[in-house]
Formats: sequence, C-alpha cells, structure tokens
Amino acid sequence: MLRAGALVALGGAAVPLTGCDLLDRHDEPSPPDALEPLVAEALALEAQHRAAAAATPALAGRLTPIADAHRAHADELRRVIGRPAPSGTPSASPSGPPATDPDAAIAGLRKAEQQGRTNAAKACAGAPPERAALLGSIAAARATHVEALA
Repeated sequence: MLRAGALVALGGAAVPLTGCDLLDRHDEPSPPDALEPLVAEALALEAQHRAAAAATPALAGRLTPIADAHRAHADELRRVIGRPAPSGTPSASPSGPPATDPDAAIAGLRKAEQQGRTNAAKACAGAPPERAALLGSIAAARATHVEALA
C-alpha cells in the first residue's frame, strides 16, 4: 500500500502522491456474501409458511413453528454475514398466492422445503469450517421440515 509522500514512477518521471492514494481505493462495493442467497431463501420460506397458515387456518399450528425457524435461520445468517436484521415485520413475500386447499398448500411447502434443503446442503459442502456447522444445522432443519410436512 502506498502512503502519503510516496513516489510513483509514471512514464519515467517520479510523481509524488499526497493526500489520498490513487492506487489504494476502498470505495468499490465488496461482492455479496455467499450466504446472501440463503438469507433470501429463508425469508421466502418463512413468508410462504406464514401465507399458507393465514390462508388455511387449520394448518397454522403446524406451519407457524416452521416459519419461526426460518426467521431464526435468516437472523443467524445475517449475524454471521455482519448485516443486521431490519426492524419491523418480515419483508419477504411468498412466490405466489397461497393455496387455500390444505393438501395443495402442504404439497407446495414440501416442494419448497426440499429445494431449500438441497440448497443448504450444497452451501454447507462448500463452506469454510466456521460456517459449515450453521449451514449443516439449517440443512438438517429443512430436512425435518420436509418430514413434518409429509
């Protein structure tokens, strides 16, 4: 890293750098964290479960704990990333209108949970050790969600 007062050779001439270092720029945005898609997915799964519970009240007792688990996963993933959770109510919305038929609602949620389990397992397999335990736990939780929706 160049410091103020350093000399840089440009075209054979030494040019002093003062004030700000032109070659040491920190204003470029950093790439998104690899966990960001899992945060979004956890929030989407939460929203799908809450929407299905609202559309089919008979399923609320079964779906609300799963929705709560997805919210907790999103919060913990954000903590690991270093991004605070937004204040207020969940902002993610379900991917489509919730099914009002309980069997259709469960089938849709089960499919979403299966895809979520696959995504979390893939992320776990490629994660550094300090993140693998969390991602493994999320994959396992999603596997239990699939079974709870059977």
